[in-house]
Order: sequence, then C-alpha cells, then structure tokens
Amino acid sequence: MFGAAVVALALVLFGALVYTLLARSVTSNQDSQLRDRARQAAAATNIPELSPRPLVAPADLSSSTEIYIEILDTGGSPLYATAVLDGAPPPITKDLLGQADRNSGAYATEGDAGKGTQLRVYALPAHGGYVVAGQSTRVPASNLSGVVVFLIISAVPALLAALIASWLVAGRALRPLRLVASTADDIGSTKDFSRRLAVGRRGDEVALLSAGFNRMLAALEGALDAQRRFVADASHELRTPLATIQGNAGLLAVGPNVEEKVRRAAAADIVGESERMARLTDRLLTLARADSGLDLQLAPVQLAPVAQEVARQAATLHPNLKLTTDLSDLAVSGDEDALRQLLWILLDNAGRHARSKISVAVHTQGGWARLIVADDGPGVAPDERERIFERFYKADSARLDGGAGLGLAIARWIAEQHNGRIIAADGPDGGAGFFVDLPLLSRS
Repeated sequence: MFGAAVVALALVLFGALVYTLLARSVTSNQDSQLRDRARQAAAATNIPELSPRPLVAPADLSSSTEIYIEILDTGGSPLYATAVLDGAPPPITKDLLGQADRNSGAYATEGDAGKGTQLRVYALPAHGGYVVAGQSTRVPASNLSGVVVFLIISAVPALLAALIASWLVAGRALRPLRLVASTADDIGSTKDFSRRLAVGRRGDEVALLSAGFNRMLAALEGALDAQRRFVADASHELRTPLATIQGNAGLLAVGPNVEEKVRRAAAADIVGESERMARLTDRLLTLARADSGLDLQLAPVQLAPVAQEVARQAATLHPNLKLTTDLSDLAVSGDEDALRQLLWILLDNAGRHARSKISVAVHTQGGWARLIVADDGPGVAPDERERIFERFYKADSARLDGGAGLGLAIARWIAEQHNGRIIAADGPDGGAGFFVDLPLLSRS
C-alpha cells in the first residue's frame, strides 16, 4: 500500500505540473492568435473610410468559438464586427482602449464565465481607430478539460498497475520473512533447536537474517546440550559419593556388632566422600557464578608469597612427594583468592599424577608473569591438551584423576578473568606442565 500511495502522489504531482504547463501554453497560444489576427485585419482595413453599417450574418458568441474581428472608431464606437453578443457587437471597455493606446496593444478577459459569454480580446490601435480580435474562453477551457480527462484515464490504469505490482513485489519480498516467523514459531512450540532456516544463495537482508537466526539456534542448541551434559555429569559425579556415604552409614547403623576396623574404614570413607562432595559442590558453584557473568575484582598481588604459601600447604598433603619452588618477585593485577584457588587446582592435579616430585616456578616471559606447575608423571597426550580444560572431560587412564573434571575448567576461567591464558604442555620434569601467563604489573 505504501508503494501504491507513493505512485498515486507522483501521478497527482505530475498531473498538476502537466496541467499548469498546458494551461499556460493554451492561454499563450490563444493570445498569439488574437494578436496575429488583429494585425492582419489592421493591415487590410482603412478605418477612416469606414462608416457604421449593418452586420452581415454575424456569428453568435454565445455558441461560437471562432475568432472574430471588431473595428472601432476613435471614440470606441463599433463600425464593423463579424460577431455579436446578445444581438450587438461585443462591448469594449474604455480601460482596455486606454491600455492599448499606452502599450500599442493590450489584452483583456471580459464577460461572464458562468453564462459562457466570457471573451478573451486583444485591442490594437490602428489608423485613428482600433482593431479588436476576440474569442470565447471556452476554447482553452475545452482543451484543458480534454487534458484532464486524458490524465485521469491514464492515471487510473497506472495506479491499478502500481497496486498490483506493489502487492506482488511485497508478497514476494515478505514471503521469506513469513517463513522465518513461521519457522521460529514452530521451533518455539516444539523446542526442536536442531532445525535451521534455508539461507539460499541470495545476499539480501533476509538471507543475513536467516543466517543470523541459524547462528543463534546453533548457539542455543549448544548451550542446551552443554546444560544437559552438565546436569547429567553432575548427577553422576554426586551419585557415587552419595552411594558410598549411604552404604557406610547403613553399615555404621548396625551398631556394636561391626568390627572396629570396619567401623573406622567406613567412617574414613564417609569423611573422604563428604570432602569430595564438598569440593565438587564448591566447583559447581564457582562455574555457576562464572556462567552468570561474575567478574573478579583485580588489585595488585605479589605472586611469590601466594605461590610459596600454597606450595607449603600442598607439601603437607603430599609428604611422599618432593616439592620444589623457584619464585621470582613479580606483581600482577589479580584476585588473590582466585589465584590461590588456581594454584591449588594445579597442585592438586599434579599431586595425583606425580611419581616423585612437583615443581612450582614464577618468572618473567616476554613481558608476562609466567606461573609453572609441573610434575614427573605420565604427562598429557598432545591431542588432549586442549580438551582437558572442558568441563567434566577426563583424559585417558594415564591421567585419570578420580575427580569430576571441573578443576581445570575453573583454572582456565580464572586465567581468562586475569586477561591471561593457561596451556598444557610437556613439563621440565618430564611429565605434564601447566603454564599460566598473566599480564605483568608495571612498576611505577
């Protein structure tokens, strides 16, 4: 409808312009003809020799549209006329004759247009009198009415054609949008986020919209799949310690008949599995906060004291392992608690895989503060060095840690929150090495 309205407005403006130009042209042509006829009559007539005489078969200007000639004496009295109006020669006003004297010719429109007796006249002074040429104004009006009829007749088909074309073009242009809306509604009602829109080969806005919608669906499908895996894996990880706790609690509930050795083992299992559940729950909460958009508050932190303290605490938990440190005095912009958690995750991972030793180092590397935690265990296969940072992912049996596979995912999130990175590679002790690069805080 908007296109048709634009076409209609254009037709109206075009018709008005054409009508205005033609109206001026018709009036100008009539004036030129009247002036030429008056000059011809003046050249062929000797007014002083004329005397008033009766008209011979004069034309009636109430119906005639032909150009007529009227001769007037010096006083403006008619001497001769080829037409009459209401039975007498058409009257010529003194004002018109005065203008003709001053300007060597003058135009005027006189009469009643409502009665159809309006005349366009031209008065020319000649030979001591006046020659007047006139014509009914119905002539240009008739010409213009024909133009108006033509414009209307030609505009109606053009407007209808514009309406049809707009309807067809709009329908074709909106058909892909209706398909997008229909598909989106179906996906919303069926929850089938695996469906995709047909993009086609066109590079227009609809194709871009369809491609963007497909990317959104892919991201949404991936997020839902990750959520399902998260819930399933979390349920699986929690089920094992819960089953162990329930079994041992049931054993202890038997009472004094349980041997002391069995009782202590059951209590130890309950404590161990409870700690495991606590760690798992804490890490799940950390990841949930990360998913909710939590940003760490960064402040200047000295890495060496933090690494030294966490390494000392880790050494007490792994007395059978040799833990060495090589710490440079470096400062970064970070969250101290988060950095402690990152170190604990890496040391806990190394403690489960090391054969005899673990090393912790802090030094500069190309303008970065590099934190290294390495062990002399079996290492990480090259094709798994990226995947081990995924949630709930566990490497092959050589690196099974008995955990839920969340620690390294949290470590990566902490590193990214510090505008840094963490990578797994071969360590300096022959096993796995985890390298954390953090922006070095410049000393002012």
